[in-house]
Amino acid sequence: MRSIMKYRFVRPVLAAAVVLPFICVPAVAEAADGPGVTLLPPLPLRLGADSPCTAASKETATAAAWSQITLGLSRAQRISRGAGVTVAVVDTGVSTGVPSLSGRVTALGGADEDCVGHGTFAAGLIAAAPETGSGITGVAPEARIVALRGTDDRGVPSVQRVALGIRTAADRGARVIYVGHALDTGKAELTDAVAYAAGHDALVVAPAAPDSVPKEELGPDGAMPEGPYWPAAAPGVLAVVDFGPSGVRQQHAPPAYEPDLSAPGSSMVSVGPKGSGHYIGSGASLAAAVTAGAAALVRAYHPGMSAAEVSARLLATSYPSDTPRLDPYAALSVVPEEGEVAAGQQAPAHFPEPADAGPRNRALAIAGAGLAVALLVAALAAVLPRGRARNWLPPGRQP
Repeated sequence: MRSIMKYRFVRPVLAAAVVLPFICVPAVAEAADGPGVTLLPPLPLRLGADSPCTAASKETATAAAWSQITLGLSRAQRISRGAGVTVAVVDTGVSTGVPSLSGRVTALGGADEDCVGHGTFAAGLIAAAPETGSGITGVAPEARIVALRGTDDRGVPSVQRVALGIRTAADRGARVIYVGHALDTGKAELTDAVAYAAGHDALVVAPAAPDSVPKEELGPDGAMPEGPYWPAAAPGVLAVVDFGPSGVRQQHAPPAYEPDLSAPGSSMVSVGPKGSGHYIGSGASLAAAVTAGAAALVRAYHPGMSAAEVSARLLATSYPSDTPRLDPYAALSVVPEEGEVAAGQQAPAHFPEPADAGPRNRALAIAGAGLAVALLVAALAAVLPRGRARNWLPPGRQP
């Protein structure tokens, strides 16, 4: 069982107010029908053997995505923008020519070519910088990206590629390692790779569920597997599940296995593998990307924190729910306090101890008695003149 530090909330009521109004925000405007609305192309998860690479999107999202509003990114980014932190993206690759990531991507082992687009999309959620004419920004727009391939060029992941990607990312000094896939095999290899990353003080963030389940992996009655999934189930990994604009997961989303945290992951808007246009996508892998961006914000603002402490802080400052919800602003703005609570629990908001209640109660009693007398006098002042006008007399008195 991991342990996490206890925190004192600076503005506990305000923190709640930031989250609640946006739980039911409509899906991003660019993804809905209506007059003057731009429809974004869907992001592919994998490509068929003969499918061409994902092309540049011709559409641009001009408004902020619902996820940016829900997470309060404009407030969080006034505190930290992820500068000085490198986030590894172990996925389908990351295109180095995307303008919003320009100059901040280092690709290793041919990972600069992203035929599918998923890795570039995730990197955009993590670190895309705002562009003129677009409302889309990543969580940590000044973080750097190191891209490593965890899949083949069709987007099919393998245990060996993901494990090597995690180890290489740790060797290259990544402070946060995002893994874009949930695998149902590879427990030993991926657990060892995560332990290697932890030894290099790198925080691994991974989806607690796959984005989709191939037909051949469904049960005889069409039931989807329930995990565990790797590397998310390995000790020390921050396992993340998605929720959408309505506050819940999509109806037919694959079941998540023991998630630590939830974050926006449905109807997400980000960049494609080419150009400045945008795509829309959904899945736990995208929620993990958002969380990796939040971890980068914290590591930039608190450079002395270890990977385990950053994970603990994200959990301790999360918003209470069935699966605690990521709150980047709270993760940056709370003040640590001595003591510990169990991992996965929310640290309580601590308020100043109340003063001695004795004098306060006596004062309230005196004030209450005085108020009662004042009300009685006011009532008599109103009633007695009316009684005299009607020749009222007390009982037993004759006129």
